[in-house]
Amino acid sequence: MTDSQARTSESTRARRSDAQRSVAAILEAAQACLALDPDASTAEIARAAGVGRVTLYGHFGSRLELVDQTFARSMARAEETLDQVDLSGDARDGLARLIGSSWTLIARSRSILVAAQRTLPPERIRELHDRPMRRVQDLIERGQAVGAFRTDLPTTWMVATFYSVLHGAADEITAGRLDSDSAADLITSTILPCFARDPAPSR
Repeated sequence: MTDSQARTSESTRARRSDAQRSVAAILEAAQACLALDPDASTAEIARAAGVGRVTLYGHFGSRLELVDQTFARSMARAEETLDQVDLSGDARDGLARLIGSSWTLIARSRSILVAAQRTLPPERIRELHDRPMRRVQDLIERGQAVGAFRTDLPTTWMVATFYSVLHGAADEITAGRLDSDSAADLITSTILPCFARDPAPSR
């Protein structure tokens, strides 16, 4: 390699490194801004990241793309946390632990979810929930196999109910109708009896 080629290669690596730092700064700023305001503009995010709008749009072609990547990043980080939840032993206890961890994550990033819901197609939000939904489904199916959970309802419906209750709680907190401190217990006391093999008869 000639000196000129070496300098070119070094310059290319430096530009790539700068670009990676800019992307990381923008995504961090987007997460922080959207967590405070789901309607945060690209101008606000660029200022928070310490870059210009031209730089931001150089990495993200639109606000939709930026929200998409921010939400995907948030979901990936959530997956890392959920992977650590102990789901062994009694399926009901495992489900209670999963509810607690899932709710903590949703409560922490519910404004980012709102931003995603206002910006992204429903099928994209569903796609990014595939892995956590599979985790819930696997746990429910294990509980059904040992008689812990009811089998008279489709598993897919039970998974949808799980996420509907959690996201519904987030919506109620946003609307000021639910206290965030009591939400985890309320969610658990709603879901577990619904999934139990012998739920109490309705009156």
